[in-house]
Amino acid sequence: MSSVAMAVMMTGGEAMADKASDTLKAAFTKELESVDSYFNSAREGVILQRTIWDGLIYLNQATGKYEGNLATSWKWVDDTTLEFKLREGVTFHNGEEFDADDVVFTVNFVADPANGVVTQRNVNWMKEATKVDKYTVRIVTKGPFPAALEYLAGPVSIYPNEYYAEVGPKGMGLKPVGTGPYQVESVEPGKHFVLKKFDGYHDGPKGKATIGTVDIRTIPDVNTQLAELFSGGLDFIWGVPSDQAEKLAATGRFNVVNESTMRVGYLELDAAGRSGTDNPVTKLAVRQAINHAIDRQAIVDNLLKGKSKIVNAACFSSQFGCEQDVAAYDYDPEKAKALLAEAGYPDGFAIDLYAYRDRAYAEAMLAYLAEVGITANLKYLQYSALRDLRRNGETSMSFQSWGSYSVNDVSAITSEFFKHGAEDFARDDEVKAWLDTADTSIDPAVREENYSKALRKIADQAYWVPLFSYNSNYVFSKELEYTPTSDEVVRFFHARWN
Repeated sequence: MSSVAMAVMMTGGEAMADKASDTLKAAFTKELESVDSYFNSAREGVILQRTIWDGLIYLNQATGKYEGNLATSWKWVDDTTLEFKLREGVTFHNGEEFDADDVVFTVNFVADPANGVVTQRNVNWMKEATKVDKYTVRIVTKGPFPAALEYLAGPVSIYPNEYYAEVGPKGMGLKPVGTGPYQVESVEPGKHFVLKKFDGYHDGPKGKATIGTVDIRTIPDVNTQLAELFSGGLDFIWGVPSDQAEKLAATGRFNVVNESTMRVGYLELDAAGRSGTDNPVTKLAVRQAINHAIDRQAIVDNLLKGKSKIVNAACFSSQFGCEQDVAAYDYDPEKAKALLAEAGYPDGFAIDLYAYRDRAYAEAMLAYLAEVGITANLKYLQYSALRDLRRNGETSMSFQSWGSYSVNDVSAITSEFFKHGAEDFARDDEVKAWLDTADTSIDPAVREENYSKALRKIADQAYWVPLFSYNSNYVFSKELEYTPTSDEVVRFFHARWN
């Protein structure tokens, strides 16, 4: 723990939450590019998305069942058409009435690739939406897409058609308007977000918010967050490293809760040679060597701790189609050295390792790689900068994590990175074909079979180095009641004062 945070601890006294002013003070670690949920891919953006906006459907985390949100009921008309009956009497934060026109406008806007939604996988399965009547709408998919409800309950939010047509993504990022439990009072881009309880919220499954104001500041340094937690400048933080969470728990002054997440960490290797054909990781033996070089279990045991586990497949275990019977690469530095020699690198080689988060994890991997002769130079960048480099194919090896937008289906991760998109560094036509079949079949057995084939080849060819699943340590005031969920979405509207 930093000397600043430790000094605050030693002063004693109780840091009180801002219960008196009914304001929950929280921190984001990552600078959010845009509050418009279709134009960012950060977890912080997902959290704001679920808070400010609603989707047609809601996934109840306690029961695992879909419930009507902006829609009250739905049915498949045929293999590619979903019909929704919409909730009446809903208004947006700016007073606009919600109806079918908003659904049609939103879907048709985000489904058009020309409009540049950041994570195309979330929306490119939709062909169009059509209005049946004021409170009935149909969404037509480009082909059978059995995971449709997962996406409609997750990243697909409904925007006000009149307002969005007027202000566009830039305006929505500065002055967001939704139907969610909280409305936005102010945005200082990337730095400060103030949310107010929306008194006009409908009677949907999320429930009405009880805390009046949520004040979120971006504080990249965890030690600064901790210092503010002790001084009362913050009431709620998450993603706290395990060693610091253990010390906080020992003080008895805060609620400290560990929860698993769907997020997985992995090394992305440029097997396709996008960053240069002389790139060492274009060779299978080198990729296999990197897999064998890293002691993933030691990183989990010593750094992540909590509910994290090592991962062998390029997906999260609970996701539909996540085949677990794939090639696993045990920690074996001698085998790694032999494979490097076989590939023509008996003395190893130098390579850049890019990362944007969890520097301690990245540095641990640097040490393991060095032990087998790979000199990895850490390039630690802001998320947006690294994302742009990857999309341009300029990174040979990068440490990434992906939370699948909390969509519990393999299409939300494996298909995102192995179907020849901007962040596909394998470019394997056979893998893409299997994923295409799995993504569009209405037969669960066919989906499982093809996802299995794809995931097994990804592992056999060592296109990724799957590392571990993440957990998250939530630390918050004793005056606050909150139960984290395993989907890594902080639901401020479920927080309560004791």
